[in-house]
Amino acid sequence: MAITGIKGFNDILPGEVEKWQHIEATARRVFELYGLSEIRIPILEKTELFCRSIGDATDIVEKEMYSFEDKGGNKVTMRPEGTASVMRAYVEHKMHALDPVARLYYMGPMFRYERPQKGRYRQFHQIGAEITGVAAPTVDAQVLTMLTHFFQELGLTEPSLQINSLGCPCCRPAYREALKKFLLDRIDKLCDDCKRRYDTNPLRALDCKSAGCQEATQGAPSMLDHLCAECSDHFDKTRKHLELVGTPYSINQRMVRGLDYYTRTTFEMVTTMLGAQSAVAAGGRYDGLISSIGGPQIPGIGFAMGVERVALLLAEKDFSRRPDLFIAALGDEAHPEAFRLMSALQRLGFAVEIDYEGKSLKSQMRRADKFNSRFTLIIGGDELARGTAPLKNMDGGTQDEVALDAASIQAAMTGGA
Repeated sequence: MAITGIKGFNDILPGEVEKWQHIEATARRVFELYGLSEIRIPILEKTELFCRSIGDATDIVEKEMYSFEDKGGNKVTMRPEGTASVMRAYVEHKMHALDPVARLYYMGPMFRYERPQKGRYRQFHQIGAEITGVAAPTVDAQVLTMLTHFFQELGLTEPSLQINSLGCPCCRPAYREALKKFLLDRIDKLCDDCKRRYDTNPLRALDCKSAGCQEATQGAPSMLDHLCAECSDHFDKTRKHLELVGTPYSINQRMVRGLDYYTRTTFEMVTTMLGAQSAVAAGGRYDGLISSIGGPQIPGIGFAMGVERVALLLAEKDFSRRPDLFIAALGDEAHPEAFRLMSALQRLGFAVEIDYEGKSLKSQMRRADKFNSRFTLIIGGDELARGTAPLKNMDGGTQDEVALDAASIQAAMTGGA
């Protein structure tokens, strides 16, 4: 019996991987315009990191983490998200001592044990960004504008930005009690998970997808009506800065996010194109996270996007690569010459394909069509004798006679540039 992959752990094959590379390259280009630098974090962390940062009462910690004891008896976890790991590195390497303001982005796989479905897998990939050391709402607006800019650069009119505020440790407790009081009369309608979380994390009922929970929370009190003066001012200024630069948004009062470390501004990029998996990127401010894992009291804000979900939004776009040139060689003498020219042109930065098996011209031209090469060059005995060969532009249908040297072929393919 053939060995197959593990359920929820997917291969990303040629033809699809080019789309991922385009997403990653776009993220790097846009994020670096905003002054961010890449950080690379390990896949394996101490389990305590995620328990302390994400929260013991979250679904991730309770049910979804890949955790185990290593051979040294240490409790370790394959990272379920990236923010906690980035902040652990920020504290451990004392990056704040040099400058509390750090602007970082990361890319890579995350791991959660949950039911695989379209856009949601057990090994999934995220691109994330984090900015520390700035409490001003201006940076909230900049992060949201950068995220919107990224999707615009991908040519996507969806997803759209939704924002909310979760308040702070001063004003959220009163709201939490008001929500619990509201839910108590409707607790029989809540799903089993929300009943279990009623005391530890009642806010999660607001974004639960269960029909009973959605019905039970209709008319629930809004966190926006319970914000303290400082949080209300922060949210108002964030909105004003978004409007100042023309970043479109809407307010979603039911948005709570699934991680305990969020405070004040929270946000999602949502789409109607992926069914139940409507959020393709999400994040928020986490002003208490760094201190909760042993660092100084430094604010932060960030987000992560699911690469699988972004790729689904680009499903209709073709990112396959085209060779610049296919060299068809006829005869034993022509094959070494084709190989020599291919190698020389590759060193000049051109993607070149040849036939390695000495097939007929018809077969080789079929292969050139399959590659969808921009140009084809045909070399046989006559071409070797005169030192030139026909170079055909497959898009324009034109043909030029070129000398059999890399510089001449390069000039012909680039218009002499």
